[in-house]
Order: sequence, then structure tokens, then C-alpha cells
Amino acid sequence: MSAPTAPVVILVRPQMGENIGAAARAMLNFGLTDMRLVAPRDGWPNPRAVAMASGAAGQVLDRARVFGTLGEAMADLDRAYATTARGREMTKPVLTPAAAMEDARARVAEGGRIGLMFGPERAGLENEDVARANAIVTVPVNPDFPSLNLAQAVLLLGYEWARDSLPTAPMPTGRRPPAEVAANGRDIAALADHWEGRLDQAGFFFPAQKAPGMKLALRNLWSRMPLTRADAKILHGALRQLTRHRGGPPPAGD
Repeated sequence: MSAPTAPVVILVRPQMGENIGAAARAMLNFGLTDMRLVAPRDGWPNPRAVAMASGAAGQVLDRARVFGTLGEAMADLDRAYATTARGREMTKPVLTPAAAMEDARARVAEGGRIGLMFGPERAGLENEDVARANAIVTVPVNPDFPSLNLAQAVLLLGYEWARDSLPTAPMPTGRRPPAEVAANGRDIAALADHWEGRLDQAGFFFPAQKAPGMKLALRNLWSRMPLTRADAKILHGALRQLTRHRGGPPPAGD
């Protein structure tokens, strides 16, 4: 089975090349690569967009297509979602980004072609633009400041589109540095011996009949802790410093 077709991103009359480039970066973060530009104010291609796209996201700009009208950009779409923060006197479904992209995934699974519409930076989509959409997407934000910039809006919808396919944990950043190597069984046993010996010398395990249980609980504590080798060295050093001037022979393992 072929992979579902990701939505196309339609930027309607975008004004600044920097915002187009930032939108391209947001798209590629979540696997969206089909950008369509409707009558960009400063023409196309735009070197400021390329500079903002920063590296890999340039591929989105390389593939971007320019259209003279919104109708032309939407010609092959089966459903479109218009993003807007303003109320509209139109009878259309009004969805959150999560609900909109859940609906989009279901329609794509049935073979539909989906578009996400974003308006110009200054005032957003006009009523004539929104009238062409099948549904409105509004982000539930602070009502005293509902404005999002173009890239933020693209990022939000891109995230909601790809959310179910994203890794469940952050991606690893590389090999663990030596200081973060996990302590092994030998390291933990040596640490436990060191602390048990010093605590025994200090009279911690009292009364005598409770000493075996106290020592067992302490061993269990060490084994539960997710220590690194660096952690073990610090705990060895701290114990040595605390007991340095107490006198008496050092216990085994010191």
C-alpha cells in the first residue's frame, strides 16, 4: 500500500520572503514538501526565503509552485482547510488544528487530496479566500492576542498532521559521553561495600539485631538508583572526604 499523500500548503499572497522560508522549515519538520504560492507580493524566487530556509528546507522552496489565483492553486484538491483567527459570517465547520488534521487523515486514507490555506501576514485570508475552503481552522489561543505568525501556524498544523507518526521519545543526540556511561554491577557493588564499611565503622547499624535488615535495605537502595560511573566516583569521593579525619583503618574497598 502506498503512503498517504500529505497535505499541500498554500500560502495566499505571502508578503515577506523570510516568512516563506520559515514556513518551509516548519513544513519539512513534519514531512510536508508541497508548497504552493498564490501571487507572492515580492515575486518568486525570493533570495530572502532561501536564506531563511537554512539548508535542507531549501528543497521545499525548490519544488514550490506559483499560481496567479487561489482557484488555480486548489484545482486538484478534494478538501481545503482555511486557517483564520477572525470570526466569519459563513456556515462552515470551525475546527481546532487537532480536529482538522484528524479529519484530514481520514479523508486522505480514502484517497482524498488535502490543502491547508494560510493568508498574508498583515491581515490573513479574505472572505473570498475562506469561501473556497470546506472548513475553518482556528487555534484556541489567548483571546487578547490571537495572532500567530505564518510559520507558527504552519508548524501547528504540520505537527497535528504528523503527530501519530512521530517518535514517542526525543531523538537521540548521539553517543553518550564517557562521563554518562551507566555504572555496572561491579561499580554498584564496590560503592555499596564502601558505604557499608564506613557506616559500620561509624556505628550506623544499631542495634545489632537490626543490622542485617538495614544493610539489605541499603544494598537495595543502591541497586535501584540509575547511577553513572561518574556518579559512583563522586559518591566514593564524598564519603572519603567525610570520613578522612575520623581515624581508624579504612574498610575494605576504600
